[in-house]
Amino acid sequence: MQSITIVLLGIAGMIIGWFFYSKFIAEKIFRLDDNFVTPAHELNDGKDFVPTNKVVLWGHHFTSVAGAAPIVGPAIAVYWGWVPAVLWVVFGTILFAGVHDMGALWASARHKGKSMGALSESVIGKRTRSLFMIVIFLVLLMVNAVFGVVIANSFVDQPNAVFPAWTAIVVALIIGQLLKRNFSLIPMCLVGILVLYASVYAGSYIPIELPETMFGLADTANWIIILFIYAAIASLLPVWMLLQPRDFINGMQLIVGLLLLYGAVFFAMPDITAPAFNTQTAASTPSIIPLLFVTIACGAVSGFHGIVASGTSSKQLNKETDGRFVGYLGAVGEGCLALITIVAVSGVALAGSSEEWHTIYSHLGDGSVAAFITGGANLIASGWGLPVDFASTILATMVVLFAGTTMDSGVRLQRYIIQEWGEIYNLTALRNGAFATLLAVGTCLLLAFGAGGSSGSGGMIIWPLFGSTNQILASLTLLVISVMLIKMGRPARYTLIPMFFVLVMAFFAGVIKLKEYYLDGNYLLVFLDAVVLIVSILVMLEAWSVISRFKKSKT
Repeated sequence: MQSITIVLLGIAGMIIGWFFYSKFIAEKIFRLDDNFVTPAHELNDGKDFVPTNKVVLWGHHFTSVAGAAPIVGPAIAVYWGWVPAVLWVVFGTILFAGVHDMGALWASARHKGKSMGALSESVIGKRTRSLFMIVIFLVLLMVNAVFGVVIANSFVDQPNAVFPAWTAIVVALIIGQLLKRNFSLIPMCLVGILVLYASVYAGSYIPIELPETMFGLADTANWIIILFIYAAIASLLPVWMLLQPRDFINGMQLIVGLLLLYGAVFFAMPDITAPAFNTQTAASTPSIIPLLFVTIACGAVSGFHGIVASGTSSKQLNKETDGRFVGYLGAVGEGCLALITIVAVSGVALAGSSEEWHTIYSHLGDGSVAAFITGGANLIASGWGLPVDFASTILATMVVLFAGTTMDSGVRLQRYIIQEWGEIYNLTALRNGAFATLLAVGTCLLLAFGAGGSSGSGGMIIWPLFGSTNQILASLTLLVISVMLIKMGRPARYTLIPMFFVLVMAFFAGVIKLKEYYLDGNYLLVFLDAVVLIVSILVMLEAWSVISRFKKSKT
């Protein structure tokens, strides 16, 4: 099998989904309306609520939801075989992720830009709101704490990526100021991309490393602290100043990266050496069903997308109809990244033979980001003739910048959740942006260093919960959207069917993991997993009660 066949079929499917299915959902189900006054206009405060060009907002949304997850998940899940991974990415993007993300934007915009947890009170009830927000905060805590570790480890392992990663922030600040002064977007975009890739080239010759030990902490721990100080500052700045231009530049950088990777496939047409269905899995390997559907989240469907869509993106939506471009096309972009990741870790660019591939992927969990960077760099080198080291720096920088933008948005979203709790429970201190940010960063650092000691890797302790928790959150988001549609007298099957499928897979994955954590004696994960499972059941029962009462009132 040649990789070009996978690419052509996968891209064709997502293009059809964008032009036809997303149009149908936007016009016939959500009925997006240009005349609807979005929260960005109604509540414009120049800081969090800011009407934004849909292309710029797409860049923010896309890079915030992408992070490293659409690389990590597919690079691990290919262990079961590239066919199930490709099918879930393609059909998950078309039928699940695009509808989920666009729907979350629409639902939040219709409720003054509230987060999915807060708006669930209006749709379902107060008890649901409290339960929902607990799951959201837990997911954000995991994402922020772990992505801090991912970026810090990348800086230590790939010091060539440090210079371009911080240069991107400086470039974004400059572009933000110029955009505020009505400079043309396209020329600035081109200049920004050129400067970014010049910094990537320079980074190949300017590795930046922290001392192995400083202030009694390892280099990774010091990077984690630096990253959270930056994230705290970034989360308090107006979105136009740093968040929007940084994410937009990263979005454009990803497009360049995707063009390099996909172009390399067309030029080199490498063969696939990974098995279509892996029959040589280790004895301890869990069943592909339901684990595949929680291993690949971002790139198919992800609850974290709903947090971003309802947390930051909905507050910047210029027109309601922009939700299709930002939400659905953002999901398509992420699906494209997941698809090329599968190609990069399944072909001769990573492993020259089937035997070599099985050596690299001897157990579930092997591969991940390192396999993507190695395979992707070799693929670019073979297709475009670029030096492998330079190609590696490009991809390492892409991963770091993605994880960084997700962390930026994640801390801001945690701040929003804390402020919403302040509004709900009338706690003045929590409504203060600076205090809420300190509390958000403080909880992340407490998890990082309280549970992980001086290494700062505490987030990794609860990270195994992310897969099932994240997908349960996706099903809860689809549930809220479905209840809205039912109350508005519109067809809800296009969200209810994906909701039911994702919930069943995530719930059973959570049950399987619960047994695994118990047998391992990891009682913290047992407790947290049980909490998430119980919360999901309670929210579903509450929603069913609301739907039943509503239908009875109509008869």
